[in-house]
Amino acid sequence: MDDPSAEAAAARKALAEHPFGDDAAEKRRQYVAANRDRIREMNRLWRSEHLDRARELNRDSMRRAAARRHREAEVRARGRERAKRWRVEHPERRREYQQRWVAENREKVREYYNRYYEAHRDEVNARAAARRDADPQRTKQITRQWAERNKERRAEPQRNRRSDPEIYQSELEANAAARRLMRSLSRAGLPPKRLHVATAAERRANEHEADAYFHDPSRPEHLRQFTVFAESLTEHMLKNGACMREFAEAYVETRARMGLPPVPVENIVYVRAVEIVTEQMRRVDLLTSRDVAAAVRSTKAAVGREEQRQQLKDLVKMIVNDVGRNRERYYFDSEFENRLRVNRGLARVPIESLMVEIALRNVLQRVPTDRLTADDARHAARIAKLYIAASTHKAKSRVDDRIYLGLSDR
Repeated sequence: MDDPSAEAAAARKALAEHPFGDDAAEKRRQYVAANRDRIREMNRLWRSEHLDRARELNRDSMRRAAARRHREAEVRARGRERAKRWRVEHPERRREYQQRWVAENREKVREYYNRYYEAHRDEVNARAAARRDADPQRTKQITRQWAERNKERRAEPQRNRRSDPEIYQSELEANAAARRLMRSLSRAGLPPKRLHVATAAERRANEHEADAYFHDPSRPEHLRQFTVFAESLTEHMLKNGACMREFAEAYVETRARMGLPPVPVENIVYVRAVEIVTEQMRRVDLLTSRDVAAAVRSTKAAVGREEQRQQLKDLVKMIVNDVGRNRERYYFDSEFENRLRVNRGLARVPIESLMVEIALRNVLQRVPTDRLTADDARHAARIAKLYIAASTHKAKSRVDDRIYLGLSDR
């Protein structure tokens, strides 16, 4: 069998001496298609025998390809520069060309837009929403202008919807109910119902703020610090509020004697409390001024509720004790009050209620009630009445027991 490398060399020599025409090229393509494996094997054998030459040829080919790519890139860059300079020098002609091309290729432009929108739907919608949110006034103006231009188009869906008798009747009933509510509020002297309809821009802003808040990696530690700080501040004020208030009052008096501007006592109390609690906490690096203000508001509310509860408790206790000390006098006063009511044609009132009412009038002058309201006073009176009724029932039971024991001894 002949050497494949020799055959390949002879074939290349014949090809160089006798260039192919069209028929020869077609025959060569047919030959290559019919002998792919043989040609591949011949190339492999030649490369194995002439490895250095093959590598040299490969390097030369790569250098020529790189140089060709470099030349083509330079040509394209020069073309872009020329086109850029031309566009800068002839803006009107460029604009005319673009407008003419768009006018001549409406379908193609629409196809391009639709294709891009389908591939980048979320990005396009996000950019449009950001553009609307950046200038809400212009967005409202554009919306109003569109509504003015398309009145009939906007009215058509409403007419189609109200063509259904049930839907139309339900809308009439809802409108009538709204008018009745407005008239009722007006007769009662109350303001009309007001609803703030959040716009799409406001909803997107709220969602963005919520996402930023809840997806913040430092949020758990931030919430922990805020919770501990608020609880510690409340506990400190409930435990040491009185002494801190005394200190603040003395501080304010000292400032007044020195001729300095007055400062509210409440501010001094909570500023000092915040300083003390902050020094006691291990970490407060994530707390902001808004967090501190929120904790102070929460503490003030908690302290107010505790003071109200304590004043209510003291008021009930004072009423019960006052009735216990002056039961006989209050009893006769209550009987006298009931007789006067009967003479006026009014119904009698339970003795316990009148006794509690008399005691309440006397006690209110001796106990602090700045945190209590009229409803709290009535609630305290009801509780005191229950205590008094229970104590009266127990005393009566003890008297009955003594009578029974005395009778049994006889």
